[in-house]
Amino acid sequence: MRRYSFFSILLLALAVLLVDIIAFYWLQSITKLLTSDSLKLAINVAFWFFTVGLVGAILLLKIRFDSIPPRRQQLLVSSLYGLTVSSFVPKLIFILIIPILRFSNYAFSEQESLIVVPIVGLLSGFLPFFVIVYAIFMARYRFKVRHLKLKFSNLPNSFDGLRIVQISDTHLGSFNHKYHVFDRAVKLINHLEPDFIFFTGDLVNNFQWEVRGWKSTFDKLSAKKGKYSVLGNHDYGDYSEWETPKAKQDNFEGIKKFHADIGFKLLLNEAKVVALNGESIAVVGVENWGHPPFKQYGDLQKALETVNDIPFKILLSHDPSHWSGEVVKETDIALTLSGHTHGMQAGIHLKNSQWSPIKYKYEHWAGLYSQGNQYLYVNRGLGWLGFPGRLGMRPEITCIDFK
Repeated sequence: MRRYSFFSILLLALAVLLVDIIAFYWLQSITKLLTSDSLKLAINVAFWFFTVGLVGAILLLKIRFDSIPPRRQQLLVSSLYGLTVSSFVPKLIFILIIPILRFSNYAFSEQESLIVVPIVGLLSGFLPFFVIVYAIFMARYRFKVRHLKLKFSNLPNSFDGLRIVQISDTHLGSFNHKYHVFDRAVKLINHLEPDFIFFTGDLVNNFQWEVRGWKSTFDKLSAKKGKYSVLGNHDYGDYSEWETPKAKQDNFEGIKKFHADIGFKLLLNEAKVVALNGESIAVVGVENWGHPPFKQYGDLQKALETVNDIPFKILLSHDPSHWSGEVVKETDIALTLSGHTHGMQAGIHLKNSQWSPIKYKYEHWAGLYSQGNQYLYVNRGLGWLGFPGRLGMRPEITCIDFK
């Protein structure tokens, strides 16, 4: 898991505390309307009990982090992440809305409204809270199948009607052994009856032990012509400190072995030719390639060495930055499939328009992109990492039909 300095964690705790102090100040303008002193006291005590508890838990987790077993580290971090977001964001909105409401009220009336300021002010805080709660407890496992059809002029006739399913970013450690939940995704995938299943990386958060118990679940995935996969940045064990280089390598080898155990051909800077009725396409897979601070293990030229003469190629590359960095205009690869961004697990999607804060970091972050006759599809991921929820960015199963 990513490590943050104590100074960074301290700044986070101070930010939470500052927002809570301001929120408490404005809360008093609402609670003063209550006639019961005991109710006011109960609200104030509950407010600060939660604040002190949250800030204390954040600091304590950082102080004791290295002494906590890795399995519990992931659970505690994601739980605190969820609590912090569900507390911080609604209060931040609340402290922004309340002053505006009060100013607007006084601008048009000499008396403070007993409806507009208290009711609308509280709703401005509670509605975001309930939305975030929904994202955590409901939306993060509401798997969505996204269908699209792509036409390629150089696709061999034998592969007309080919159906591929892409999945990505399972982050199995975050599922905390909820096999029954993932089974729902497996049923949706198998119902599509794909010719190929492509997995585009980040099987785990960091550790090989995260795959334990998952073999029987992944064994149920069915594809008529094959299952292929690549590695993501989280699959290398780079986000943890290891006692020895061998321990890290053993962890990595265990993760790679799991792909074979579940019937996926893991492509490590290599390609496989798929033949049908005397015609062929190539499935190319590279190791993770990203812009710093992400490492560039991928070697696209090495992966293409044996298939340069195959006209139609599909590339599996975890990080969508790779498409603009080395693929588009530089190769004849027709379709690149990526993941990595999760769509930041939060965003807005309205018909043909979508937005997420992640767009300011990644040019290509979710959905289909094209340039000339080359396509990139960025899967939003099946799992989650960090914030334990999905807000307007449901976990995705991508179904692509060739024509």
